[in-house]
Amino acid sequence: MSIKARIATPVKRLLCSLHSSNQTLNRAYSPYMSEDQKPRQASDPHADREAAKYEHPIASRELILEFVSKREEATTVEEVCIGLQVDGERDQVSLERRMRAMERDGQLIRQRRGGYTSAAKAELVSGKIIGHSDGFGFLHPEESGATDIFLSPQQMRGTWDGDRASVRVTNVKRDGRREGMLLEVLEHHNTEIIGRYYEESGICFVRPDNKRLHQDIVIPADLKLNAQAGQIVSTRIVEQPTRRSHPIGEIAEVLGEHMGPGMEIDIAIRSHNLPSQFNAEVLAEVDAFSEESITDQLPQRKDLRDLHFVTIDGEDAKDYDDAVFCEETKDGWKLYVAIADVAFYVEPKTSLDDEAQWRGTSVYFPSRVIPMLPEHLSNGLCSLKPKIPRLSLVCEMQISREGILGAHSFYKAVIQSHARLTYTEVAAAVCSGDREARENIGELCADLDNLYLLYKAFLKSRTERGAIEFNTTETKIDFGPDQKIERVYPYIRNDAHRIIEECMITANVAAARFLSKHKFPALYRVHEGPAETKITELRSLLKLLGLTLGGEDEPAPADYAKLLIDISRRPDDSWLETVLLRSLKQAVYAPENVGHFGLSLDYYAHFTSPIRRYPDLVVHRAISHILQKKDKASFTYTPDELTKLGEHCSMTERRADEATRDAMNFLKCEYAQDKLGQQFVGTITSVTAFGLFIELGDMYIEGLLHISALRDDYYNFDPVRFTLVGDISAKRYRLGDKVDVVIARVDLDERKIDLVLANQDELQQRPKRTKKESGKGSKSSDEDRPRAKKKAGAKRKPRSKKPSPAE
Repeated sequence: MSIKARIATPVKRLLCSLHSSNQTLNRAYSPYMSEDQKPRQASDPHADREAAKYEHPIASRELILEFVSKREEATTVEEVCIGLQVDGERDQVSLERRMRAMERDGQLIRQRRGGYTSAAKAELVSGKIIGHSDGFGFLHPEESGATDIFLSPQQMRGTWDGDRASVRVTNVKRDGRREGMLLEVLEHHNTEIIGRYYEESGICFVRPDNKRLHQDIVIPADLKLNAQAGQIVSTRIVEQPTRRSHPIGEIAEVLGEHMGPGMEIDIAIRSHNLPSQFNAEVLAEVDAFSEESITDQLPQRKDLRDLHFVTIDGEDAKDYDDAVFCEETKDGWKLYVAIADVAFYVEPKTSLDDEAQWRGTSVYFPSRVIPMLPEHLSNGLCSLKPKIPRLSLVCEMQISREGILGAHSFYKAVIQSHARLTYTEVAAAVCSGDREARENIGELCADLDNLYLLYKAFLKSRTERGAIEFNTTETKIDFGPDQKIERVYPYIRNDAHRIIEECMITANVAAARFLSKHKFPALYRVHEGPAETKITELRSLLKLLGLTLGGEDEPAPADYAKLLIDISRRPDDSWLETVLLRSLKQAVYAPENVGHFGLSLDYYAHFTSPIRRYPDLVVHRAISHILQKKDKASFTYTPDELTKLGEHCSMTERRADEATRDAMNFLKCEYAQDKLGQQFVGTITSVTAFGLFIELGDMYIEGLLHISALRDDYYNFDPVRFTLVGDISAKRYRLGDKVDVVIARVDLDERKIDLVLANQDELQQRPKRTKKESGKGSKSSDEDRPRAKKKAGAKRKPRSKKPSPAE
């Protein structure tokens, strides 16, 4: 730094503090200042206006903006005072207040170190708003690869989850995270909202069921449509929210009572804006197709009706979009995967195609399906039903004895499924060798045996390449009369599931290689490796637990797979798997193939489910285009359209997951409501500073035992061992521990279940700590009792009565 620069900085501070000698000091130190640092007499074009409005006028906003805009670096209040020659403490305080007001109004941006820049120079970002139930939110930029921008609850007052908005970046933290200010809502996403109607103190309002929509909607008394308090309603937004006012709406429809049968699915459908009805134009297009169209195609396709194709699905499946056949060869196996030729029926730029694209995916609720395609196609002409000819796009593959994909080809064919089998039947007959099950399947068992041998080769290959596999438990619900829940149970995956899964993965790899070989634009299933920050955070946590993740700066899938084996023997394995899963990025659809990290594959696309996933239909169209030897330029989609389509399909996938999760959580809470006061043995699945998450045995439902419900002691959270430790008793609650609990409360609106310890007296008081024990806990013979290390003089934070945002 030059001598002039070193002198200039303290001089500026001195000039602002010594008001009485301001002019003299300016002249004295002027030679040591750069030109833009020297004080100058500024002419304020709005001086007359300011004088008319204020008794003691100061520099106008326009003059301040002009001065700040000309500076290359952020400008402090002191520098503005010097530059505009603002003398006197009163005027300088007034100037500082004005600049803060300009910051609130978005004219100036305050940097982390206190300097101001012109808002016109600040970074503007457009994107989609992502709301959070706690009131804050994020802007997900439209620019590919850009990080999300945090929006405070104050900024979120003027917008909602799903809106398209413009945000100005106001701060960038040391870790790269950005904060922003909402400038403008470019496009409102929420025009009709589902929620529960309330009347309190003469005020009518609707509380949205979607917790990402954090603002209540005010309903004028003359627009409530005879709704009764507590009912579920559909609300049409009349006025969108602003920073200063709540949204205003009118009741468009009363859906019914809060606990009505099937209401949870109706709420989920409407809350997440899932298209659930096909319009007349779409149905008319579908009705034009018939079985005759299949007969007409026979001369133009390979006839594979004699091959012993079978479909293997769950007991309740109705849309059979894939069939398989395997035969042994000299060097391994020949695998045929036949997929319903949906592209033959759904042509681009039709009403049917537009509707399928808008839906993006079929949505599977516990007792209802919202299909991507009308049932005449999804459960009819496109479904590979047994003993009926069906149009297919076939992937024929050579597989080595080591389970490695070799030569492969695609072609149009007509197939005929020889049996509709279930996972349960195949597992019994082939995997377990059950005699009765094999007799029921008959001659097809030989082909299924080939499939099972092929699966074992696939499994060996999967292990060698280091693919990641999480042992998550999926739950299902059985309903009785009147949609009453009879039981919640785990859905167990057997080897029959895995046989089909590996066959489909291999066909997906073949499709991606085929497209890449021909350099043809399409949508790939992309799963990138974990971000560096996530890896750092994960390793810090694992270190505390005595675990390590290999791979140094760039861990490979095999490093994750090895770690999963290491934690499989721990009582906290389920929680640790969740931690590992969250360290990974979410898989998306994109036109650039970068491989699939989780499966440890260099090429991957979704090809096998065009009945229920739109990206698969895009891949089918691309393959068909290549088979027909058409020019790339005539393909349906441009590169830009594919990028936007990939983002849309990724969104519809997330939307479907959120909707089904909401419905499932509601149903589990409804089921638990009938069990209020009952005692269960639960397993601690997560330990936090605010309490214990416990999965109830035989119900597979998770509830929270809040720390305030542990009334026998004062408990502290040990973040190293993820344990709650009693201050006086040294009693511990650890991951994997069994606990006797009682369901104390069920909140259907919040989808939460509160638990208390069994055999605990409601009036039981925590023991009083002696002066010696207070704050430190009693002495114990257990010398390795964990205690949090505190700095000298550190104050203990008060225990919160409410769960932290991490809950």
